Amino acid sequence: MNHSSAKLLFLDKTTALHEEWSNHLRSLHIEHVSPGALVSWEICRRSQLGQSAELALQRGTPVPAETIVALVRRWFMARKPDAGFALTGFPATLLQARILDEWLDARDESLDAVIASVPGATARGELVDYYRTHGLLLEPVVGPASCP
Repeated sequence: MNHSSAKLLFLDKTTALHEEWSNHLRSLHIEHVSPGALVSWEICRRSQLGQSAELALQRGTPVPAETIVALVRRWFMARKPDAGFALTGFPATLLQARILDEWLDARDESLDAVIASVPGATARGELVDYYRTHGLLLEPVVGPASCP
């Protein structure tokens, strides 16, 4: 596998990657994408989706799931098929995971790995189970807190 074409998901509750992961991905020329970054970009562009997201944020409500899915889909379908990515913060639900699978299938692509968590983040249980069942899950090794 060409590392720069790796397609990775990070199942965490934040959209920020741990600095070590971020630096490693950058060195491999793998694009890091998150719904939060896509929302910010669309707000700056003043697009219709960006304005919808901005309105929700101004009201103190979450950006609607439909808006997030639309933004991620736009990014996903616009990227080159052989370009790798590290996606954090999406999918956030089992339904979104299945939607992502449909997008991958439509482009004859597949994920290379799903990382259950990064330091300081907690993965979502139903997504962990889903990707474990598909044989894609890489779970962190947890060792003892201290050795005698």
